[in-house]
Amino acid sequence: MKKVGVVRFLGTNCDRDIWQACEAKGYSPEWLWYEDGFDVSSYEAVIIPGGFSYGDYLRCGAMAAKSPVMKSVVEFAGAGKPVLGICNGFQILCEVGLLPGALVKNTSGMFVDKWTELKTENPCQFWGKSVANSRLPIAHGEGRYHIEPEQLEKIKSSGQVWLTYKDNPNGSVADIAGVLNENKNVAGLMPHPERAMFDWMGGDDGFSFF
Repeated sequence: MKKVGVVRFLGTNCDRDIWQACEAKGYSPEWLWYEDGFDVSSYEAVIIPGGFSYGDYLRCGAMAAKSPVMKSVVEFAGAGKPVLGICNGFQILCEVGLLPGALVKNTSGMFVDKWTELKTENPCQFWGKSVANSRLPIAHGEGRYHIEPEQLEKIKSSGQVWLTYKDNPNGSVADIAGVLNENKNVAGLMPHPERAMFDWMGGDDGFSFF
């Protein structure tokens, strides 16, 4: 059974959802507390859930990126193991430098909570490999993906643009909803696949992401 580490910060609020998503897929989840490092050899994958780590003070994910657990996450990613960041987890991965770009305030200046259609531009071998198009919910106030033009061209040419919005809900550059690192083992997305695991949730496209 695949052992998956689920990172928890003060303010994380999607951790239980991720735990249940892992169990639904037959994985064995285990909590990883933000104040502690962990043995990278003990896990096959790590997921950083959404929420409001440290109350989103300064910038979303900025303080979480400095926490002890993220040193282990960086080491884990450096070993080529799969890391997934969802919403606030995506923000944290950008802040710690594991993913390119940054997440900033939506162009509307408003919190956006809706379902959105997505297209897979470049498949990720670890997360959602078989998903070409999907419908997932979003819930964020700072989900607008930003990256400088020269860096945008770089991630496009290297196949690091993972997911794009079909109807951009937040003003993200190039409609980007999710990106990969250069080695393609670290992935981040703003939509919440863990909130779309079963039909009764409003859709089950998220089931294939884990």
